Amino acid sequence: MPLATQAVELLRGLHAMTGHGKFIFPSVRTGARCMSENTINAALRSMGYSKDVMTGHGFRAMARTIMDEVLGERVDLIEHQLAHAVKDPNGRAYNRTAHLPARRLMMQRWADYLDTLGLGANVFVGNFGKAA
Repeated sequence: MPLATQAVELLRGLHAMTGHGKFIFPSVRTGARCMSENTINAALRSMGYSKDVMTGHGFRAMARTIMDEVLGERVDLIEHQLAHAVKDPNGRAYNRTAHLPARRLMMQRWADYLDTLGLGANVFVGNFGKAA
């Protein structure tokens, strides 16, 4: 999966804490499974975000929307990155494309955009908690 340099740096930093196991974000109950979306949702609730404002899956929806509408990224690259089935007129059986170099550049632009938000740039506001 193509990642931005910022993401790789964060993951390397986490390696000291979780590098001994199979998962970077293991389940609190067992290291044999990864952290569940419910754990992420519970953390959001504890921070005061209701399920109508944000969910774990909502981060994917937010990224999908902003990469398309704000950053103007190619929808097929976004869908590949989110591991969605990409619609193809010839069918998925013949579509083996991965577009890894283009996706890496897209993810770098996304991470750079998030960095600008952290510095106080204008923020895209939307409801990403659940489908309307």
